[in-house]
Amino acid sequence: GEKSFKGCLSLEKGTISNSVFRIGPAAFEGCLSLKTISIPSSLSIIESSTFLDCSLLEEIKIPNSVTSIGVSAFANCSSLKKISIPLFLKKIEIKTFSKCTSLKEILIPNSVTSIGIFAFQECSSLQKIEIPSSVTEINEYAFSLCSSLITFDFPSSIKSIESYLFWQCTKLKIVNISPSIITIRDFAFKECTA
Repeated sequence: GEKSFKGCLSLEKGTISNSVFRIGPAAFEGCLSLKTISIPSSLSIIESSTFLDCSLLEEIKIPNSVTSIGVSAFANCSSLKKISIPLFLKKIEIKTFSKCTSLKEILIPNSVTSIGIFAFQECSSLQKIEIPSSVTEINEYAFSLCSSLITFDFPSSIKSIESYLFWQCTKLKIVNISPSIITIRDFAFKECTA
C-alpha cells in the first residue's frame, strides 16, 4: 500500500510475495539503508515515488510482468548502477530515473514509445544510451545534466529535439540527427561545451 515502509531507515533487504501485483505510491521512499529487493513475476504496477531516495539501492531486477512504472519511481537512487526496463512498458515517466548518479547502463525495449520530462536528468555516470525506433517522443530536459554522456543517436521515429534536452551535457561530442527530425527547439544543446 501507499507509504507502507516509507522512512524505514534500517531496512536493508526486502522480498515481495509472489501474490503482490502492485506496489503502492512511496512504499519504500526514504529507505536509506535498502540495498536489495526481490520483485516477483506477479507484479504489474510500480507506483510513483516507490523507491524515491533509496540511496543505497544498487541493482534491481524488474520482471517483464511490470507494465507501468510511476513518476519518480527510482529518482535519487544514487547508488543504482544498472537496470533493465521491462519488455512491455510503454512510457518512461517524468523523473523516473532522475539523479541516479551511478547509473551507467540502461536497456530500453522496443515497447517504449515515450520518454518523459527529466526522465534521466543528472544521470551523471551515463555515457551512452540506445533509443529504439519505437520511441516517438523524448521530452524536455530528459537527458539534461548527464555530464558523462558522450554520444547520442536519434532514431528515425523522432521528429523534434525538445528544449533543454541535453542542457549541460558537458562531454557530449557526437550526436547523430536523423533526417526525419524537422525541429530543434530552443536551448536543446545549451552548455554542451565539449
